[in-house]
Amino acid sequence: MTDPTRRIPLAELEAGVPFARRHIGPDAAAQAKMLAQVGYGSLDELTDAAVPDTIKSAAALALPPARTEAEVLDELRALAARNQVLAPMIGLGYYGTFTPPVILRNVMENPAWYTAYTPYQPEISQGRLEALINFQTMVADLTGLPTSGASLLDEGTAAAEAMALSRRVGKAAKGTDGVFLVDADTFPQTTAVIGTRAEPTGVEVVVADLSDGIPAEVAERGVFGVLLQYPGASGAVRDLRPVIEQAHGLGAVVTVAADLLALTVLTSPGALGADIAVGTTQRFGVPMGFGGPHAGYMAVREAYARNLPGRLVGVSVDADGDTAYRLALQTREQHIRREKATSNICTAQVLLAVMAGMYAVYHGPEGLERIARRTHRYAAVLAAGLRAAGVQVVHEDYFDTLTVRVPGRAAELVAAARDAGVNLRQTDADLVGIACDETTTRA
Repeated sequence: MTDPTRRIPLAELEAGVPFARRHIGPDAAAQAKMLAQVGYGSLDELTDAAVPDTIKSAAALALPPARTEAEVLDELRALAARNQVLAPMIGLGYYGTFTPPVILRNVMENPAWYTAYTPYQPEISQGRLEALINFQTMVADLTGLPTSGASLLDEGTAAAEAMALSRRVGKAAKGTDGVFLVDADTFPQTTAVIGTRAEPTGVEVVVADLSDGIPAEVAERGVFGVLLQYPGASGAVRDLRPVIEQAHGLGAVVTVAADLLALTVLTSPGALGADIAVGTTQRFGVPMGFGGPHAGYMAVREAYARNLPGRLVGVSVDADGDTAYRLALQTREQHIRREKATSNICTAQVLLAVMAGMYAVYHGPEGLERIARRTHRYAAVLAAGLRAAGVQVVHEDYFDTLTVRVPGRAAELVAAARDAGVNLRQTDADLVGIACDETTTRA
């Protein structure tokens, strides 16, 4: 305790309490008591005794003077002010979106939602389970598939989980597992995650252009699963039914990575014949956050429900006969015997899933469709303007993303757009991608 008779120098008063002390539990007295118990006079003595000389640095750690909380906040604000915020038109699963203030204030910034972890007796969190079943219902309705999980980590890992599921339930081709076939128009980050997951599990991944169907040379090798992006990374919207039917003829399980906002105006993956749908819910009111986190989703046909990774919230009744929510399936290895687990996925993105579900409730079906139609209309206006200026728009059918051909000038165009405050995507030396979203406005 401070001596009340001691006159504290002004410089010491100005220094305030170092920020670190507010976040490290033991105070000076507690540390001294703990050190005395183990026979050391200071933390440095304890460190010297515990850390071998072979890995200990001879030089003292050069740290700046401790900062107060106010000083730290000022420095962080100054760093943040150096960011250049551009209009995001890159796409590829990351889109500008408006978070409704009621969701921002009452969910995202509410510690009752953002700090709570689903307890190991989850049924005591009825509000959280109800919010998650709302998320599941939203995903099932939009994908046209009956069973949806309570979110996954992101779109890439959801696609990798779909690959693993396809391998478990798909028919082996010609006595072998066959390959996992990925459409070339899939988001590059999704393809990369699938490749990473496939290598240690012994899965061979083949990336091919499937716009004209599955190539004969791939079909001959056997295919246990197919992944299609809808709409494609290029923005193209294709009728996937022919390639889905072809894949089913080969005994393959078909996964469609779909944009939920686009599904408010496009035919659902379930209606197209897909077995699994995966994707991200980021554009449902969740800020981009420099790439994450965002809630991924997976929905499956009823036959695959028991192979669904992660958690599935169901509706039951309690001892009094009242409606109650519970975790109906938990297929992760933490909850059941490892050899019976369908996945080692460790958790869900509950906060972000709740936000996405609440966004759908806030806007309702008509509101979501209105956002989708406005987004598409802006893309159509942009396409018309580009064509009028003599720029080739590659695809006739699209939702929110255009690919334009500017032979040899792609880098120049992207740089000029950046100077004008807009982020575009350079595909190669000739092609540029432009994505519209909920935040797009007239020029």
